[in-house]
Amino acid sequence: MVYEALLLFGIVFVAGFLFDVITQSKHALTLRHLRQVWLFIVIGIYFVFCWTRSGQTLAMQTWRIRVADTDGKKLPLVKAIVRYCLAWMWFIPAMAINYQLGLKEWPMVIVLGIGIAGWAMTSRLDEHGQFLHDKLAKTRLFHVSSENEKIATM
Repeated sequence: MVYEALLLFGIVFVAGFLFDVITQSKHALTLRHLRQVWLFIVIGIYFVFCWTRSGQTLAMQTWRIRVADTDGKKLPLVKAIVRYCLAWMWFIPAMAINYQLGLKEWPMVIVLGIGIAGWAMTSRLDEHGQFLHDKLAKTRLFHVSSENEKIATM
């Protein structure tokens, strides 16, 4: 997740720059909600494109993880979009609590951390160790063996 966040930083930076150029924004809070929708769409395009093309983002390739349909087939576009939207459940419940309670700074970070840890614990509920958003989207993470492992097992 941290590696993916580092890669997303570059995507968000470029997308934010393009947004500012197109809208001629001089301040980050200008058109804030439109900017958030724009970034949601751009990040979604990145994930959906990677998942439907090869089943892997760059970070997933590094960790040799592939997302696919529950039967191991290539992920269809609709399932990739559903998975992307459901994956936001890592953050949305905690963000809603933060907003509702008006939390700022460290209390906000703590609630967000608890929310992320709670969502991660949903993998304990699945017999295959899959996260809840994968179960709901009817997708699954698979380990991709490397060429060296294939040669070693032959």
